[in-house]
Amino acid sequence: MIDVLQDWFTKNIGVITPEQIKAWFVFDEKAPLLFNTGLFLGLFLVFYFWYILLRKANTVRMLYVIAFSLFFYYKSSGIYFLLLLGSSIVDYNLGNLVHRTTSEVNKKLCLAFSVVLNLGFLGYFKYSNFLVDITNTISGTKFAFFDVILPVGISFYTFQSISYIIEVYRKEIEPTKGYIDYLFFVSFFPQLVAGPIVRAKDFLPQIYQKLHVSQEDINRAFLLIIGGLIKKTVISDYISINFVDRIFDLPNSYTAFENLMAAYGYTIQIYCDFSGYSDMAIGVALLLGFKLPTNFRTPYQSASITEFWRRWHISLSTWLKDFLYISVGGNRKGTFAGFLFPALFFFGVIVWGISFSNTSNIPLILGVVSLVVFCLTFLLSKDRERTMFTNVNLMTTMLLGGLWHGASIRFIIWGALHGLALAVHKIILEIFPNKEENKKTILSSFTRVLSILLTFHFVAFCWIFFRAKDFATALQVIENIGKLTVDFNQWLVVAQGYKNVFALMAIGYFWHYIPERVMVAVQNVFVAMPLIARAIVLGLIFWLVYATASAGPQPFIYFQF
Repeated sequence: MIDVLQDWFTKNIGVITPEQIKAWFVFDEKAPLLFNTGLFLGLFLVFYFWYILLRKANTVRMLYVIAFSLFFYYKSSGIYFLLLLGSSIVDYNLGNLVHRTTSEVNKKLCLAFSVVLNLGFLGYFKYSNFLVDITNTISGTKFAFFDVILPVGISFYTFQSISYIIEVYRKEIEPTKGYIDYLFFVSFFPQLVAGPIVRAKDFLPQIYQKLHVSQEDINRAFLLIIGGLIKKTVISDYISINFVDRIFDLPNSYTAFENLMAAYGYTIQIYCDFSGYSDMAIGVALLLGFKLPTNFRTPYQSASITEFWRRWHISLSTWLKDFLYISVGGNRKGTFAGFLFPALFFFGVIVWGISFSNTSNIPLILGVVSLVVFCLTFLLSKDRERTMFTNVNLMTTMLLGGLWHGASIRFIIWGALHGLALAVHKIILEIFPNKEENKKTILSSFTRVLSILLTFHFVAFCWIFFRAKDFATALQVIENIGKLTVDFNQWLVVAQGYKNVFALMAIGYFWHYIPERVMVAVQNVFVAMPLIARAIVLGLIFWLVYATASAGPQPFIYFQF
């Protein structure tokens, strides 16, 4: 055991030299500070020791956490921590102006300035080269691309800043008592770079409460951190490095069955990666005495696409509903912005189809069919006008949600597919209402299982666009899967070649579909263990993570967003 610890220390920390000590505190683009690294574990243990000592000195403790949070962000994004500081100063003062001014016009001007400023920064870093590429493609120009590095997590803290000033404008919250409180909220390191997206009205009251960390909080925190580490390091990273990445890099070099399994692999990989980070973030925050919102509730158990978005990335879907969907009209009215983005999307898809008509009519047919299906979702409704507003605004929300994930056509397609599916699901519920939803029968159980399978495979299909490096690669993967034939001998050979990968995929799916009552029972057993037994379990988990780490700590998928 001692030898294992020594090996781990040498691999993750290295031989302690002046250069090594400097590396701990200086930004390295190739080695950002991640939850699943030995460096973070060491730094957090030191940080937490002093945090406990400062638990009664509220102001000093807050300044201490802010300093560590800014250091954490510096180690993740370098000099861009100054961007976080600068935007926080502006947004804090604009929030106060919105609260103090009595003029409704001035309130709206301050709100608009804050939103435009935040989205302007986000747009420059995330979408400037995307716009240059589109301009060059359409007009034939050769504008040079910007030399821009995307700051880690800029989308997350931008959304938090926007939600704060909007909630102040709507009078849902009072502004923070001081800049330190606001900076603490926007820079809180557990959720800073990849969520969950925290709402000011949920988080700010906790700042002003007396710090209290119960034994139950500590037990739950350890369970979340352990589970998150296993999901991320043992399952997600291994599947990614040893299988999924290879297939999606060169899909035509592999069989149809391998392409299909890569799609299934990425489906569980992204869940384990993102929910693993969220679990660790929530766990670390619990150790500090703060409760962050649940971000995932077994989303692949959803029986509809609507239910899926109530279970997947809950903090983002809630944010989009409250601050985008409702803002463009929700289910109440239509707006110019609400109609603009669906119109642009369907127009672009049909134009793209026409441009490819000399090669194939399939893109044009798909574009026309998708437009017809979308129109039918409100034309078949009893209340056509209200359903049209609802579906158009839903499509706008999902298109912009897709664009939020990345500046690429494939993300827009991913968002459009989900938007279309949400609209279709709503009209199906209207035409075929489920009157026996709460009655459990053999038929209802069979229907729910079938619905879960259909929803899962639709989501897995959409993930292909999300994962592929470009739109053409996504189409290659889909085309290859379409060539699948039943050949059990070939499937067996592939399964034997990737037996470890497929075993971890099976474990990931099994874990995901375990009934909640079983997970609660496991948690109760862990809590009931004596301290020494829990220490042994933690040691075994630590060894497991170390033993399965195949290529060093891998960045979290959502860091790029």
